[in-house]
Amino acid sequence: MSESQQYYFVAASRKYLCEDEGKPLSETLSERGRNFKARNKEINFWLIEQPAFLEAPEMASIKKQIPQPAAAVITTDPNTMRWLKLRLEFVVTGEFTAPSVSIPEPLEFTKK
Repeated sequence: MSESQQYYFVAASRKYLCEDEGKPLSETLSERGRNFKARNKEINFWLIEQPAFLEAPEMASIKKQIPQPAAAVITTDPNTMRWLKLRLEFVVTGEFTAPSVSIPEPLEFTKK
């Protein structure tokens, strides 16, 4: 297992983040991407549909709060997570350490 890293996330229903109401997220991520590019900073956030980390036992209480199927934006930067939280409504925030026994691949998605 590689060295563990802290990940931060905002999660909500896939419909909210990616479909009908996902336009604000698309614009928000594009804005953040342009900001990173202008500062020559590597992108450190990813949009994951049906994130597998929500299946981990320690995420059960968080998963219950999110209409399924879920989606999440995951980042390694707490400032990016706070920035997203300020721009998005109806999201749940959290963090986890990975890789771990229960979350071996932080960016993996479930195939349902």
